Amino acid sequence: MDKLAFGILVGVSIASVAVAEDSLRQASPDPIPALVQRLDLEKYKATIKGLTRFGDRRQGTARNRAAIDWIEAQLKSYGCTNTERLKYNFGQEPVHKVVPAASTVAAGGGRPRGPARPTGVNTDPNRQPDTRLRALDLPPAVPGPREEVWCTKIGRGHPGEMYIVSAHMDGIGFGEGANDDGSGTALVMELARVFSSADVQTDRSIRFILWNNEETGLNGAQAYVDQRRALQGKEVPAGSGRYSEPKWLGVIQHDMMLFDHGMPRKDGSVARVQRPEADVNVEFRSDSKQAGPSQALAWALETANEKYATDYPASVGSHMTNTDTTPFMDLVASVSVRENERGVQIGNGWDPQWHQPTDIYAAYDDKDFRLGLNAAQTTLAAVARLAGATAGKP
Repeated sequence: MDKLAFGILVGVSIASVAVAEDSLRQASPDPIPALVQRLDLEKYKATIKGLTRFGDRRQGTARNRAAIDWIEAQLKSYGCTNTERLKYNFGQEPVHKVVPAASTVAAGGGRPRGPARPTGVNTDPNRQPDTRLRALDLPPAVPGPREEVWCTKIGRGHPGEMYIVSAHMDGIGFGEGANDDGSGTALVMELARVFSSADVQTDRSIRFILWNNEETGLNGAQAYVDQRRALQGKEVPAGSGRYSEPKWLGVIQHDMMLFDHGMPRKDGSVARVQRPEADVNVEFRSDSKQAGPSQALAWALETANEKYATDYPASVGSHMTNTDTTPFMDLVASVSVRENERGVQIGNGWDPQWHQPTDIYAAYDDKDFRLGLNAAQTTLAAVARLAGATAGKP
């Protein structure tokens, strides 16, 4: 029995997997390789680079609002023109402190092993040596209205059901937020570009969401759940076949995709080059109410990676934590895709750029960017299978 079949047997709410796979078996040839080939390393890098022009994109600032406008304009340029925004309010930011690595692991995050280095958030603008970037990142967050943007690929067969593909676009630390989370935001935008091609059709809908206020405590994702959970699956108007909020089938979050250089050495330093064992980490939460469906969704991504990703394998873990899927995890199948395991590895100091002034585009090389591209290939292939995608000539 393969992993995808196992997931269906444990009660996965991704029952649509079976339907999608049946339709794909009947399709000839398999459309997924052609879709994966539409992802391009240079386009992915350019999208990350475009996001860094807004500095760290800290929530509650003019640079954050400008970045949202730019993201929306890019989505529309791809053909994903039905953009929408969620509006909510947020107050003062929490106080960020540097803490011992082991203290950063939240419930469910796993037990750190090996040498550790302190982790936390840089709050000193003077640690940013680039005076232009320092000035850009200096204005603080102001309490008040917030927004986050999304667009939707509407399914032809079952428009009232959808998969959510997401990342958070805000950052902190007085850098450029290139990896955290420009890398995840660019990945979601690139998938929106591919799926929005005129020749691509899906049986079920796919929503591409760029959260705000992740760095303050997952507030943007929580606002979405609070405002839109009760709207799922309702036709507006009745009988129209139009759904402002299709039923959630699964949520795939992307946060920090680039840096897999291994654990810290005994002196706390981290290798400057990618480790030979670099991989794409897919995590679900074993103690969530949707653990079975979430595990099945994680294995669906691993299976897609094994068949369609070009360079790096995927590994599945059960300790998802501190991610925008957290507000969803007791409601629907939810996974997080990252460069490392969030609690055991990132929380133990594996990424020295995390929330630091050094999280800039120039800190990463093509191997790092290619790791992110392989994560994009993994999610694109999995979602194409789950949503029943077909494609003609681009």
